[in-house]
Amino acid sequence: MRLTVHNRAVIGREQHTSEILQDEFEAEGHTCRQETKPHIQELSIKTTIISRYAFTAVYCALLNRHSAASEGVFQFQIPANAYVSNFTMIIGGRVYQSEVKPKEKRIKQEKGKPEKKEPDPEVEVFRMAAKIPGRNRAVFLLTYEELLQRRLGRYEHVTSLRPMQLVSRLSLDVTIVDHSPITDLEVLPLRNSKSNGKSNTATPKLPITTVIKNEKNVCQITFSPNITQQAKITTSGILGDFVVRYDVQRDMGIGDIQVLNGHFVHYFAPKDLPAVPKNVVFVIDTSASMLGTKIRQTKDALFTILRDLRPGDNFNFVSFSNKIKVWQPNGLVPVTPLNIRDAKKFIYMLMPTGGTNIDGAIRTGSSLLREYLSGPDSSPNSVSLIIFLTDGRPTVGEIQSAAILGNTRSAVQEKFCIFTIGIGNDVDYRLLERMALENCGMMRRINEEADASAMLKGFYNEIGTPLLSDIRINYTENSVQYVTQNLFTNYFNGSEIVIAGKLINESAESLHVQVTASNNDKSIILETDVPLRRRRIDTEKHVKVATAAMAAGVKALGSDATQKLGVALGSVAEDFVERVWGFLSIKEGLRSRLRSQTSKEREDHTQQAANLSMTYHFFTPVTNMVVEKPEVLADGTMAPAPTITPEAGEDASPANELPDDTDDRKPQTPDGKLVNQALSLTDGDPHFVVEFPLSKLTVCFNINGEPGHILGLVSDHKYSGVTVNGKLIGAPAPPGSHKQQRTYFSTITIVVDKPKRAYIEVTPKKVILDGRDRIVLPCHSTVSVDSGVLSVAIVGKSNVTVTVGGNISFVILLHQYKNPAPYQRDHLGFYISNSKGLSHSCHGLLGQFLHEEVGLAELPAQGDMKPSAVLKVKNRSVPVVQKSRRIYSGTQSVDCWFARNNAAKLIDGKYQDYLMSHMFDTGDWPHGTNRV
Repeated sequence: MRLTVHNRAVIGREQHTSEILQDEFEAEGHTCRQETKPHIQELSIKTTIISRYAFTAVYCALLNRHSAASEGVFQFQIPANAYVSNFTMIIGGRVYQSEVKPKEKRIKQEKGKPEKKEPDPEVEVFRMAAKIPGRNRAVFLLTYEELLQRRLGRYEHVTSLRPMQLVSRLSLDVTIVDHSPITDLEVLPLRNSKSNGKSNTATPKLPITTVIKNEKNVCQITFSPNITQQAKITTSGILGDFVVRYDVQRDMGIGDIQVLNGHFVHYFAPKDLPAVPKNVVFVIDTSASMLGTKIRQTKDALFTILRDLRPGDNFNFVSFSNKIKVWQPNGLVPVTPLNIRDAKKFIYMLMPTGGTNIDGAIRTGSSLLREYLSGPDSSPNSVSLIIFLTDGRPTVGEIQSAAILGNTRSAVQEKFCIFTIGIGNDVDYRLLERMALENCGMMRRINEEADASAMLKGFYNEIGTPLLSDIRINYTENSVQYVTQNLFTNYFNGSEIVIAGKLINESAESLHVQVTASNNDKSIILETDVPLRRRRIDTEKHVKVATAAMAAGVKALGSDATQKLGVALGSVAEDFVERVWGFLSIKEGLRSRLRSQTSKEREDHTQQAANLSMTYHFFTPVTNMVVEKPEVLADGTMAPAPTITPEAGEDASPANELPDDTDDRKPQTPDGKLVNQALSLTDGDPHFVVEFPLSKLTVCFNINGEPGHILGLVSDHKYSGVTVNGKLIGAPAPPGSHKQQRTYFSTITIVVDKPKRAYIEVTPKKVILDGRDRIVLPCHSTVSVDSGVLSVAIVGKSNVTVTVGGNISFVILLHQYKNPAPYQRDHLGFYISNSKGLSHSCHGLLGQFLHEEVGLAELPAQGDMKPSAVLKVKNRSVPVVQKSRRIYSGTQSVDCWFARNNAAKLIDGKYQDYLMSHMFDTGDWPHGTNRV
């Protein structure tokens, strides 16, 4: 049962657009209510960066010292490029866990309701307010993830330290683990938003108490000032940003490829290449609003940029307000001392006045560049770009965004890229971002108080040295799928190209990688065969190091409440390559959404990004994060917890019985009808119950596997084309059990190879359907999807029915826990409900019994022993005893004949013969079929 709607908070997020932000997600990073507020006892922040992918866990404990209830506000700045992946509150001993849900279509804003301000260019603020009972405390746990971007030859990780008050225990721990040796490590002085990276001292000093331990591939940085040391920095609690910069050692060649759990990530950042000549047109806003500091700082930056232009480059300037002025009307000119001097005069004479004709300026600059590229002086392998700067919205000429974007596309004709820069709060950033995205460029924001000159110079430095153009990265055909962007217009010095994808065959020996690109007047081809097994072992090795660092960091946070967080972070690290793929795929989907030309395109990209966001529990611009809030009574105490029916394993069941560990619903189809009794099923530890329809006998057995083992359940790859595999996870045994641990199915995959390849992957939280399209469905919703070969029907939080070709059906039960004990794990039950389409040669732990006949015999009593029973299976005699098993989550019982010792003699071969190499392994049974 959930608390009522008014006690639930919905956090919304819209990044890099001018759309209205949701009420609970604010962009003012430095606001704080000064009422009698709870005291922050502890603020601990732990970041682990594994191969440039950063996981940050924030632990904040607030104490309400008063007898009356008080509102506690948790507020934390996260980088704009990051995604929140978990938020949990623990108040009054109760846990309030967030959920990620699709964002509903936006309702038009009510008249009179003020719009939110544009977010800060570099950060967004996660904010949650909740009532804390009197004399009580609240714990807030936040995790977020980001892929660090390489700029100017360095990665930069920024942690905001703005608790708005002095903190009793403040600690920050940043651990960097990389496949390559870590180089150029630097911790900057604490930085506030207005300094934007500029140090206030001639010799930068480490923040007080900072300790750095650097050991080649592992680096640990800690910062833990006590209250007195915090007060020396500031008494406001706004310490600033803790900034770590570093790079990694690189070898010449194809780049660094990491392989883990069936996914790969490829980091490509070549060095020591000659710069490619560039053709650049600067289009500069000189409208009246640029008067004063903005135009002064812009001129200062342009003078510096002129000095950095290289011989071989060609350039021009366009200024715009009401009127458009071109420095060299005849076109681009080469970099010579005389041209540089004349350009400086043009810049010096720029005078802000009038309105803002963005459309005319872009078309003029595009025309200059286009005509130059079609002329005789243009180098075929040069890089061409427009750098466009404005501080306002269009007010002169065409002012409709859609028309401006259309005119820009027509003018550019995919011949060059546009890089856009917005200064201040009165800019249509959505227009600038779309203009850049649709024309292979990037957008940057400069906030009102920033040093625009330094930021303009920095942005130009990022794109001022192109090294490659027309980069294409290909992998072995039919070996990879769902590869993120692999075509790139330009590669600039000091940056990095990152690509991720899924391996179709995890057991393949190698992956052929080919990079083609242009550099100066020649084409470059780099290619190699990547040894997958060795890369996987290397990746797993440094994941272990990172996981150990995470566990140590979470333990150091010093609270029992962080136990779950530690487990979650560990699992995130173990899947970091897949999460990089998910992170990049969502970013791509959102960029495609912004570039969409039709509402249908936009809707498709929105849905795709939302599905992936829910799969990885990312809080993104297309999702909301929903969290229940505690209800506090007028006397300052917590309202009683709602009475709920025990869910998923509230009672520990005997270790040898099927646990009664989910709710009391039988498996149903979305229309509410009960499914038929299964022919073969498994649930729990895993406990298998098999009906032999031809013999009218029911047999049961246990498989005591190891966590991580993948079991082949149904193997009919050669005939019907169907394979079913299940992956085991481990859990401690309940108190009082004689077992060391129990195992459960955490993932079931159903692969179909006829008439064409498709698959379904089911976990307790999501279903991935890969047929005509890739679709990700949450398990808490009731929905049906038909993908041609495969169809799936989900009954929310209950079960998933998968149908193959109309005559094969599987039911997968969802066992989910509301508040799990340490020995409980969300898991799956597997049932074969219709096997008509499976062939007589079907095999696997369950499949081998579908067309088998067995007999039951009684052995006479010997001495004092009672008569015993044996099953006759083929030519084997299997000792059995009669037992009762609970199935369908304990809602039904069945009498069965139990075979001991991992089903020895009952199954063909032995248990180890059914271990698969990966979840999509369709390998045949090694000893032939079960037919004699």
